[in-house]
Amino acid sequence: MTSLPSDERAARAQAGSGLLVVFILVGAAVSLALGVFGRFHGVSSVPTTLGFPDVISMKVSLATATAVLGVVQVVTALRMYGRIGRGSPSAATAVTHRVSGVLAVLVSLPVAFSCLWALGFGTYGVRVLAHSLAGCAFYGVFVAKMLTLSSRRVPAWALPLLGGLLFTILVVLWLTSALWFFAGGGPGY
Repeated sequence: MTSLPSDERAARAQAGSGLLVVFILVGAAVSLALGVFGRFHGVSSVPTTLGFPDVISMKVSLATATAVLGVVQVVTALRMYGRIGRGSPSAATAVTHRVSGVLAVLVSLPVAFSCLWALGFGTYGVRVLAHSLAGCAFYGVFVAKMLTLSSRRVPAWALPLLGGLLFTILVVLWLTSALWFFAGGGPGY
């Protein structure tokens, strides 16, 4: 196998970086669209609690489950990239990573729907603003990460960077919602 000439490698790297920028812009558009929808939709009631006693119990429980699944994502990603453990990671590690990622997003959707539909994009306090911004950013970064995952042309560092950013945003969301509630913040935002 011959290596590419340096000018061709540079051209491919530039094209891959350009594609990454496009993916990030698509994610930013998703974040912005969610924020605009949440800001101008108006407050509505949430139609279901999914069997939980009330909406806040549903949101806190599902947000906590999402955060736990996020930890599984980080641990399995570190294992897949050889940052923890010895030897080659098993196929089960990759399967666990994919399944926990799908579950994390699915479990987060009722929470996001409830927040956007019932509360909207809040700006009436620092915690609420941080939570609203992080909530919109979460799905934008998720979209950028999934687009990056589907392409072999983007720089290799992009996927772990976006995954780390996604987990960081998830932690901010949990801190500004579930932990705040557990600490006695109350159901009213």
